[in-house]
This record gives sequence, C-alpha cells and structure tokens, in this order.
Amino acid sequence: MELQELYELMERFAASGLTELEWKNKDGQVVLRRELAAPVQAQTAAPTAPAPAVQSDKPQGDTVSAPLVGVFYAAPAPGEKPFVQVGQQVKKGETLCLIEAMKMMSEVPAPADCVVEEVLAADSEAVGFGQPLFRIRKV
Repeated sequence: MELQELYELMERFAASGLTELEWKNKDGQVVLRRELAAPVQAQTAAPTAPAPAVQSDKPQGDTVSAPLVGVFYAAPAPGEKPFVQVGQQVKKGETLCLIEAMKMMSEVPAPADCVVEEVLAADSEAVGFGQPLFRIRKV
C-alpha cells in the first residue's frame, strides 16, 4: 500500500462511523481503531426555573485541526519542552505539534502568525481527522 493510499484510508475511516477497520492483503495488514466518546447527558431545567442569561461561551479565535488520524505529541521527544505553550506567539509555518501515524511523524505547522490561546489535545493521546488541536488568535 502506498503512503497516499494509507492516508486516504485513514481519512475515510475518520469520517465514517466505524470504530474499527482491519484491511489485509498479501503485503501486510492495516488495523485502525478509535474509542467512542462517552455520551453527553442532556440536563433539563425545572419548568419554573428562569431562563439563563444569554452569554457567548464559545471561545474566540480560530482552531488548528488534525490533518490526519494519529497520536498527538506536544514535544519532539518524551521529557522535552513542548513545541508551543499557551500564550506563546508563533510565526506562520512553525511547528505546533507532531502527529504519529503508522510509525511516521508529521509536523502540524501554524497556519499564520498567531498566539496560542489553548491546547485542546492531550499529549500522547489519539486524535481523529479534523479534531481541533489548538485554539489560536491571529496577529
């Protein structure tokens, strides 16, 4: 399987509702798995409760999303300083993190000159295609 074919398979898997995919041929096999998030339970207000004031809880800024399925790494190696920290200003193209997929490391670059407002992924945890990794504010 060529690398591009593998990336396409990973993207299709990420976009599907599947939790596991196993593909085999004479050259080898690929197994993709993901954990399901715990369901969110809706909270209902008592009928006599006053309506809450309307506030925008939506964080300001843009997000940087995972370009592929893999494992999120905040630093170049275990025990080393993270590529970026909250409040840090970075230039367009600077590395924000690494994503490991099938033993290959891919750098995730800053899309613009920006300030890192929030890190949304946990180090060494699996991330899905399109999952927000960072919240940034362009400068």
